[in-house]
Amino acid sequence: MNSKQDAWYIHAALYAIIAILIYVLIKVAVLDPNEIVAQEKYNKQESRLRMKNLKEAEILWYNKHGKFTANLDSLIEFIKNDPYVDSVRNAFDSLSRRPADPFVKLSSGEFIPDSLYRTPKSQQRYILQIDSSVNVDTVVNRSGKVIRVDSTAVTGTLYYLEDPDGYGTVGSTDNPALKNTSSWE
Repeated sequence: MNSKQDAWYIHAALYAIIAILIYVLIKVAVLDPNEIVAQEKYNKQESRLRMKNLKEAEILWYNKHGKFTANLDSLIEFIKNDPYVDSVRNAFDSLSRRPADPFVKLSSGEFIPDSLYRTPKSQQRYILQIDSSVNVDTVVNRSGKVIRVDSTAVTGTLYYLEDPDGYGTVGSTDNPALKNTSSWE
């Protein structure tokens, strides 16, 4: 019986193909999902830190102006340029002698106001809204005749901040009990 043996280079090529397929399988099944999970975790943490800083900025805006703002550009310019914000950021707690800076550092290790415009995942702008309502009061005399109708417009007593990527919200325009409350805390 004559048996013909395959050439060695055919076996070497088949082993190389098997090794490449094993590498691709490990990469697709193990390494890529770990990278995706790590990136998702970073995006969630970074977005929530940015929303916490936006919440603190809204509180400072409210303390200075007596109402909240729905303008993200004005809010970030307020953080960057207003002397009131600088005085709060540079103040010290009298009991603990620690800085009273209300803003938290981002994942990069520093606070960057310009990073508060957009979410880290999709780079979309955060959604910022304030409440607005009109209170109407009718004044009538004893005989039932309408004397006047008083109306007052109320804006900026509540605000709502939302991450368009779905990592959380802060506040509510409908419920005063949720004022300055983060959905993840």
